[in-house]
Amino acid sequence: MNTAPTIDLNTGVAMPIIGLGTYPLSTREVAETVVVATAVGYRLIDTAAKYGNESGVGDGIRACGVPRGELFVTTKLDGGYQGADRAIPGLDASLGRLRMDCVDLLLIHWPLPWRGLYVDTWATFEKILASGKARAIGVSNFLPAHLEILAARSGIVPAVNQIELNPAVARVAVRAYDDDHGIVTQSWSPLGRGDLLTDPAVTTIADRLGRSPGQVVLRWHVQHGLSAIPKSANPSRLAENIAVFDLELTAQDMAALDQLDRGEAAARNSETEGH
Repeated sequence: MNTAPTIDLNTGVAMPIIGLGTYPLSTREVAETVVVATAVGYRLIDTAAKYGNESGVGDGIRACGVPRGELFVTTKLDGGYQGADRAIPGLDASLGRLRMDCVDLLLIHWPLPWRGLYVDTWATFEKILASGKARAIGVSNFLPAHLEILAARSGIVPAVNQIELNPAVARVAVRAYDDDHGIVTQSWSPLGRGDLLTDPAVTTIADRLGRSPGQVVLRWHVQHGLSAIPKSANPSRLAENIAVFDLELTAQDMAALDQLDRGEAAARNSETEGH
């Protein structure tokens, strides 16, 4: 069984580098997937109120046999919970569905800057952190401009910024900002769209190493110091995705993958696509 090494967040909490993304699995699918995933070594499970599957995540965690203290559970609160103190009942509802007393990481799902509420929401997240109902707090889909506003008006730096990120959408500027401010960058959709895994730059490396294209791409994340949450419900793919810690890409491999970046314009609009 493979287990991912961990990275320390700015609150001192240790988070596994590779975890299980659960969008868009249904309640039933996600419960079954959590059981399979934890059996092959996953210890980070990522969900969100918007995904509609938190209760299934909770079911899977209770059924998997892994003690809660060995798991790292993330959830996210979307725009309906933005504004002063609205996240407090929002998280309570999520904890009720998960049937937990706390989450390990709570994220603001999107900045929604045109609403002007994410700073007030972050102040509420600070209260939640102090309450112990979240062991770390962070953001998702934030750009450096949004993070700069938080920094100017808050004393707590986000522990994590979860964004769409893969070799084709490398988000170099966001990663650099996060690194400079002690924020862990976490990649959703880390394997990209379908054509990334068939790109010759990826398949050539995979063939040489005798590994899958997905493993090559996930190892790119690891060697860049990124956390990643690939989604799969396929048992063999789940095992494959976490078996990347006995693999090493050369500097030439990394450079070849870095050159696949198509820039920020290639990113999905996560706010309309549901992630």
